[in-house]
Formats: sequence, C-alpha cells, structure tokens
Amino acid sequence: MTQKELLYMEDAIGHETNLVDICQYTIDSLQDKSLKTFMKGQLKKHESLKQKLMKVLEESTNEW
Repeated sequence: MTQKELLYMEDAIGHETNLVDICQYTIDSLQDKSLKTFMKGQLKKHESLKQKLMKVLEESTNEW
C-alpha cells in the first residue's frame, strides 16, 4: 500500500469512528423507538465498515 493509500485508509477509519460516535450520541438522545431502531441499524453499519477498513489496513501492514 502506498503512503497516499495508507493516509486515505486512516482518514476513512477516522470518518467511520466519528460516525459511530455520532450515531451512539443520537441513540442516547432519542425518545422515539422507531428512530432509535433506525439509528441502531446505522450504528451497526458504520461499526462494520470501520472493522472492515481496519482489517484491510492490518492485512496491508502485515505484508510489509
């Protein structure tokens, strides 16, 4: 992985981390059950994406 690609991956992981935090904060703030359910789905989606990005990053660093 090139330095530019590595920086992109780190940036993408940072964005997903922020989205996970925002989703969790929103879930904690909501009263409406249907909105909470929707946001919990979004939270799982972004946690999954973050994990996938981290796995790609780990695999690429193991190649070095």
